Amino acid sequence: MRDRIRDRFGADIELDDLPDHALLGVIRMPAAARKGPWRLIVRRLGYALALLLIAALVVYADKGGYSEHISFVDALYYSAVSLSTTGYGDIAPVTERARILNILIITPLRVIFLALLVGTTLTVLTEESRRALQIQRWRKQMRNHTVVIGYGTKGRSAISALLADGADPSQIVVVDTDQHALDQASVRGLVTVHGSATKADVLKLAGIPRARSVVVAPNKDDTAVLVTLSVREIAPGATIVASVRESENRHLLTQSGADQVVISSETAGRMLGLATVTPSVVEMMEDLLSPDEGFSVAERLVTEEEIGANPRHLADIVLGVVRSGELYRIDSPECESVEPGDRLLYVRRVLSGESDPDAVK
Repeated sequence: MRDRIRDRFGADIELDDLPDHALLGVIRMPAAARKGPWRLIVRRLGYALALLLIAALVVYADKGGYSEHISFVDALYYSAVSLSTTGYGDIAPVTERARILNILIITPLRVIFLALLVGTTLTVLTEESRRALQIQRWRKQMRNHTVVIGYGTKGRSAISALLADGADPSQIVVVDTDQHALDQASVRGLVTVHGSATKADVLKLAGIPRARSVVVAPNKDDTAVLVTLSVREIAPGATIVASVRESENRHLLTQSGADQVVISSETAGRMLGLATVTPSVVEMMEDLLSPDEGFSVAERLVTEEEIGANPRHLADIVLGVVRSGELYRIDSPECESVEPGDRLLYVRRVLSGESDPDAVK
């Protein structure tokens, strides 16, 4: 089955085998907003003209110290040929004062003038090389990150929850085929990979083999199954959380290797049903699921003082205990006392702008 998937979705040239400079249109690294090359050139040319004007004013202020009586236009001309190192020699300083001014003012301005022009050219010409080196460093250093496949409604919501819980945006990689969606993700400081996640080489570019967790949130259930199967093959140790629309496809994702499966249609349907009868319950549920403010369902490690205590009697409102990777509800016999290494699933009070690094949604 995996071979058939590769034959159907594979590429003749593996993207992860391409040199870094060939990936500039595929991988985008988060960076501060940069001005376009033309704006950069115009701005630096403005600085150069300002230096030229300063030099002309200095020369004109000492117009009697040159080989001939000069006008302001002559001073501007002398400054231009001097700063650009053309040096025709038709106008030259002859007095001691004029020569000292040239040494102390005109020569430093010439160095700054040339540095501005040469620096602008190098910046524009080496921009792609800089981005290629940035991609190269990222591919070597990225470890234990989270990959989100699909930047639709579900993918964006998942990332919002991760960021609200204190995740570093640079540790989140988004994979999608929609360039507009990737542009939106890049604005949030996320690393983006343009391509289909059904292709193994695209997944490798996103660092799937070294990822800590993968969120599979495409728009179609069959795509989710194919992606989950490919991810599990490439990254056997990664935690895979997948979303499907229909409950009958849940077992396909589980068999493909998903650790957790979220059924979006049933969840939305239950919320709609509750809203018609008990809207306040829906309001509280939305509050618990919203990570930014109000109450939030979170997970934390038990403290030494809590070991041996009944979780029902702790200060926090405990909903369950996670022990050896298994979740036990608060009313189960296993939750009679807290053991070392347990993690508590509890209701946390979230203030506006607060983030809890120990809390996991």
